[in-house]
Amino acid sequence: MALTIWCNGKFDDAATRLLHESLRPHRLIVSVRSQASVLAAGEPDPTLAEADVAFGQPTADDCLLSSRLRWVEVSTAGYTRYDTEAFRENFRARGAIFTNASAVFADSCAQHLLAMMLALGRQLLPSYGDQLRDHSWHHTERRYRSRLLTGQTVLLLGYGAIGRRLAELLAPFRCTVYAVRRQTRSELGVRIVAVDDLTRVLPLADHVVNILPENDATLNFVNARRLACLQPGARFYNAGRGTTVDQNALLHALEAGRLAAAYLDVMEPEPLPPDHPLWTAPNCYITPHTGGGRHDQDEALVRHFLTNLEAFTRGGPMTDRVI
Repeated sequence: MALTIWCNGKFDDAATRLLHESLRPHRLIVSVRSQASVLAAGEPDPTLAEADVAFGQPTADDCLLSSRLRWVEVSTAGYTRYDTEAFRENFRARGAIFTNASAVFADSCAQHLLAMMLALGRQLLPSYGDQLRDHSWHHTERRYRSRLLTGQTVLLLGYGAIGRRLAELLAPFRCTVYAVRRQTRSELGVRIVAVDDLTRVLPLADHVVNILPENDATLNFVNARRLACLQPGARFYNAGRGTTVDQNALLHALEAGRLAAAYLDVMEPEPLPPDHPLWTAPNCYITPHTGGGRHDQDEALVRHFLTNLEAFTRGGPMTDRVI
């Protein structure tokens, strides 16, 4: 059965060839409003109304208006723009499917977080700072401030594809891993806790890793009250969304020395203005929303879509299905 597939993703040449060659005999509509960034919101496009399937970042309104549309795959792990009751009800009522691309970014985000946990524990960043500044030799300080990740306690705020992969990477370090999520069903090797039980677990954590999505329930989820529950010397990491953290409260915790360090891959706003106080906050380390980055991102996104397309056409289970 031939389908009409709409796409507004702008991929590199190899991934574009793969997409075009693999979609025969389907019809492909390439939006004139295509975009290279998978994080950017798409623009309205009337040609979406012709499509059975959409791949990339269609606008939520276009998806709701298109009665022909049967499946949407977004090229991101996050899907805040589509995470509304109206969108879910519309898709469920007409039996449409919605998938994201969490599997593409789970390993890269998890490795990124693990790399920072190890870098902070082993004093790599302060030592690199010495190299950039005055070439001072802080042998005793750096050596005796180094910490082992082995046996420490890690609290994951959110437990989706990224959280599951990070828990797998932490297994050789024999960490105690807690995870907060709405569904409190058990998980092998991870202690799932409900949000109502969070204040009991926060003081146990050496590392708090925030991978929450952005929605009404997560706005400023990490706030002054919850940061105050952390033990002195705990480290905080954010690879979820900037809006899930009260950044003023985080600044106060860093300035007061209550947190040993904070690592932020996401902030509010983005890009972070050059004069924002987070840039110069003590022991605050920033990367420009690159946690999910990988050199083969475009090809991986296309292959994820093509695998799901095969499952869609034969009625099989689809990867990263949300609706």
